[in-house]
Amino acid sequence: MILLSNIEQKTLRSFLGEYNVEFVVRRFEPSDTKSLANLEKECFSRPWSEESLLTEFSKRNSFCFVAISLQNSKIIGYIGCYCVLDECYITNLAVSSLVRGQGVGSTLVEKVLKEAMQRNFAFVTLEVRASNIVAINLYKRLGFKEQGMRKAYYSNPTEDAILMTKFFRCGE
Repeated sequence: MILLSNIEQKTLRSFLGEYNVEFVVRRFEPSDTKSLANLEKECFSRPWSEESLLTEFSKRNSFCFVAISLQNSKIIGYIGCYCVLDECYITNLAVSSLVRGQGVGSTLVEKVLKEAMQRNFAFVTLEVRASNIVAINLYKRLGFKEQGMRKAYYSNPTEDAILMTKFFRCGE
């Protein structure tokens, strides 16, 4: 048996033309919590615990969507939000490193934007690491605008956050 690093796995999959993933998106269920915690550990230097995830996404003013691979029924991404009045805040967006760049993240953000419009929210906002150019470009492509910066917002490593917001017009 040959063990490959994540980069070698991605390179091999790309070379073999296997860089497509089919997935569905659905609302979070409490049974998803362990998978979300594992994804948090993969994606973030300061991951949320299972308890924190379950507490946050069980609140009345929160919602979460998960992306599930049709190939193996595993959660490959999620997006979590909380709402205050007519405002929507994206708390986390995580996508497995094995499927990044294949539309999972953009699909999850688009799902939140659709939900926000259906609920007549005034805006959707989020913070993103200043160094995360891929995510920043994704958000810009989906209509988010830079609204400001939060100095030293992130730790491990310490880094500024860019505040990005998408506003909705009446009738949009």
